[in-house]
Amino acid sequence: MKPRYWHYWISLLLLLAIVPLLRRENLPLKFDWITLAIAYWVLLAAQSIFVAVLLCLIGLPTDQVLRPFVARYRETPLRLLALFFFLAILVALTGWLRAIVLTVNALALLELFNRQQMQDLRRTAAAILAPAAYLFFGFLMVLAYNNVIVSVRFNFAYDPAMAAIDRWLLHGHNVWEFSHWAVQTFPLSFFKAAEFVYFGMFLQIGATLMFLALYEGQKRALQFIGTILLSYYVALLLFYIWPAQGPYFLCPAHFSRFPASLQSYTIQKTLIRDAFARWQHTPIKRISADYFIGFPCMHLVQPIVVLWFLRPWRKLVVALAAYDVVLIIAILMIEMHYAVDMVAALPVAAIAIVITDVSFKAVSTSLSTTQT
Repeated sequence: MKPRYWHYWISLLLLLAIVPLLRRENLPLKFDWITLAIAYWVLLAAQSIFVAVLLCLIGLPTDQVLRPFVARYRETPLRLLALFFFLAILVALTGWLRAIVLTVNALALLELFNRQQMQDLRRTAAAILAPAAYLFFGFLMVLAYNNVIVSVRFNFAYDPAMAAIDRWLLHGHNVWEFSHWAVQTFPLSFFKAAEFVYFGMFLQIGATLMFLALYEGQKRALQFIGTILLSYYVALLLFYIWPAQGPYFLCPAHFSRFPASLQSYTIQKTLIRDAFARWQHTPIKRISADYFIGFPCMHLVQPIVVLWFLRPWRKLVVALAAYDVVLIIAILMIEMHYAVDMVAALPVAAIAIVITDVSFKAVSTSLSTTQT
């Protein structure tokens, strides 16, 4: 069995083992299908299409993407009138931000229909939907297993150790000191922006899946998703060995100083409550979106994988790398992870890439040949 296919076999083994493990820990065999499906297949998908359009505009030549689109609307000006009414209706129904996203999505889909034959459209749809379904299935397994781990391992066991490592990495300081300084220094809008960047990370994954499926095919898109899932499986193993919640758990004044109106405030309180509930084996009706893994920081692992797979498009790498620098700051400001969690992200991403992506060997060989 070739290493690049390991993620398929690991996914199958996790599927076969999940039912007895859930039963042993008195966890339900049901998922919150409606919430998870809407979040993934509707909200994340719609926003990812929008970001995929941005990636195409940034990374691809203007002659290939923008000029044919502009020329088409110049030839038929009535399309602009229809577009105006479409946007106006959406603004009235959903507001400006959602209206712009949905309008761009509609234009992108229409452009795809204009440029491809029906057979090509079916191939494109399959190239996107198959990896998307695999990612959805894999993430359900991650949610289930992280609930199992928190049921058998005290989720806060290594928080003191992580905080101690942080003090060494940050020369005697810790994450919540920086966050508290920011709370006193910046307005609430700064933290709203930090949350926007933090949660926007997920859109990189969906957009990159679509971009790779369109320009490199289903095989490459599946390889990308396999790398993402393998990194999650490595994270599950590390989380089982060193379970930790995050700096907001140890911070003595976090919930009194941190802005309570932020979504991350509610999420952090909920995760602490639910982690204790799993440890005490409090019955739950279904597995939902509770995600307890603190070490390593998957919010940084996944962007690293994205940068690797998009490396042929240098403009995309530069743009996303700039975003990821802001993402690191956002993670620290809202106290979601220890600094050591982010340090661990690089080796976890590297392990998944080396195992899954055969092109890594080609790059390594090329570098060796160049040095020789």
